[in-house]
Amino acid sequence: MSRIQSTFAQLKQHGKKALIPYITAGDPHPKYTVDLMHTLVKHGADMIELGVPFSDPMADGPVIQRASERALVHKVGLTAVLDMVKTFRKTDQQTPIILMGYANPIEAIGPVAFADRAKAADVDGVITVDYPPEECGSFVQELRKRDIDPVFLLAPTTEPKRVDLIVNQASGFLYYVSLKGVTGAANLDIEEVSKRVASIREKTNLPVGVGFGIRDAATAKATAKIADAVVVGSRMVQVIEASNEDSLLQNVATLMTELKTAVDSANS
Repeated sequence: MSRIQSTFAQLKQHGKKALIPYITAGDPHPKYTVDLMHTLVKHGADMIELGVPFSDPMADGPVIQRASERALVHKVGLTAVLDMVKTFRKTDQQTPIILMGYANPIEAIGPVAFADRAKAADVDGVITVDYPPEECGSFVQELRKRDIDPVFLLAPTTEPKRVDLIVNQASGFLYYVSLKGVTGAANLDIEEVSKRVASIREKTNLPVGVGFGIRDAATAKATAKIADAVVVGSRMVQVIEASNEDSLLQNVATLMTELKTAVDSANS
């Protein structure tokens, strides 16, 4: 059982849902990333989604695009991100780390070499936004051989046949994108999300996480009532962007505490 699977199982035993914050590795500067990761965990993160900076992050809105740009100024690429995970693992062996990124850096290294390096860094899951499930069967197998969960996105526009294909490929959890468009693009329609999550659960026993559009404690709580995990990305990155060196960790801690309280209260 992977760390991701184990974490979901433990949370379920206690009637709780997972809180998964997203940050872009290297934003606002590489020297802060590992400290930010530990701050997220200290203040309630059950898992961390760690973005791999990319020059054309097509699924991401302007907030996360700017985060990638800030990281790329410091030449933070996939190798540097894996090194950050290794450093984090020196003092945290429990928290699952899920890399989120795009196919190009993986193809540059080679999928098998990437899987080896991700395993060596103790990565737990990988989301590759632009690997179509129809074309990444061998990559999925390489990840699974190394006990790394391939996590797939499902969108409001995903057709039922494609949901079946994705469900068969995925492990760890499924990530439902709660709105049409890029990250941070619109307001959350919780009733519609609830219907879609229910339809996904008819096809799988995998946990279902929901992200894209969760902006505050209220939307986090509403999402936690219907999903197994709440993923918060753009809002977290906004706080990082608005902080200076002195306030960065405290501001992230404050938001995390608000979100964690909200998620835990949803099913109390």
